[in-house]
Amino acid sequence: MGFESDTATDALAELELRVTRAAEIIPRLRRDKEAAEAERDNALRRAEQAQAALERLKAEVEALRQEREQVRTRIEKLLGQLDALAAE
Repeated sequence: MGFESDTATDALAELELRVTRAAEIIPRLRRDKEAAEAERDNALRRAEQAQAALERLKAEVEALRQEREQVRTRIEKLLGQLDALAAE
């Protein structure tokens, strides 16, 4: 009966060690998880800001293209008028 008691004691000691290790690891894992979630949230926020900046830049580029086309049309009209004056 002594051998079985030693085996049971060893098993209990091993279980106790595992529980102690888990109790030590769990708080660190929780902190790591919280840090990872905060980092993810920051990354998502930066991505949203970058997307908004990209949309603003796209709108600005489109406005500049339209303005350039208007300037081109006006210059062509002026050049046409100058050519008409020179032909007279």
